[in-house]
Amino acid sequence: MTIILASKSAARRAVLDGACVDYEAVVAGVDEDAVKVEMLARGASPSDVADTLAELKAIRISRNRPGFVIGADQTLDLGGHLYDKAESVGEARERLKLLRGKTHKLHSAVVVARDGVPIWREVVTATLTMRDFSDAFLEAYLAEEGVAALGSVGCYRLEGPGAQLFSDIDGDYFAILGLPLMGLLELLRQHGEIAS
Repeated sequence: MTIILASKSAARRAVLDGACVDYEAVVAGVDEDAVKVEMLARGASPSDVADTLAELKAIRISRNRPGFVIGADQTLDLGGHLYDKAESVGEARERLKLLRGKTHKLHSAVVVARDGVPIWREVVTATLTMRDFSDAFLEAYLAEEGVAALGSVGCYRLEGPGAQLFSDIDGDYFAILGLPLMGLLELLRQHGEIAS
C-alpha cells in the first residue's frame, strides 16, 4: 500500500518526516474558502469546519489514488469565531494583538480515506493562552518571523519563536502543529503500513 498526505503544509510534512513515515505529498485542490463560507453560513462550528475540510481533502485524492490518504485541516477558534490565516504581516500583527492576553482553541482534524471513503477520523482540540506581551516584543517577533508567521492560522510556529508568545498550553503538540499523530500512527500500524 501507499501513504499519501493530501496537503501542501510544510508543518504537516515535517511531522510525518520526523516520525519516519514514508509518504507522498499531493495537493488536494479543495476550495477551502468556499467550503468555509458555506459551512459558517449554516452555523457550523470551527471544529466541524476542520473535520469537513480534512475529509474533503482525503476523499478528493483517494478517489484516484490507491492506498491510505491522509487529509488534515486546522481551525483557530476564538470565542466561537473562526479565523483564517493572515495574508500579510500587517494582518498578522492585528491577529496577534487580538489573541494577546486571551485563550483560543486550535481544532486539528485528520481523516484517512481509502478508495474514496473515509475509514478513520479524529479531531483534537488544544487550548492555548497567549501572554500579554508588549508591543515591542510583538514587533521584534514579527521582524524575526516575517512571512513565516503567515504559515499558520494563529500567526505562530510553536516549534519556533512562537513558543514565546504563550503563558499556557493545554493539548497535543502534534495537533498544535496541524497533524494529530498518535492515533494516526496506531491506525497505520494496525494496517501494516508502518512497523509495529
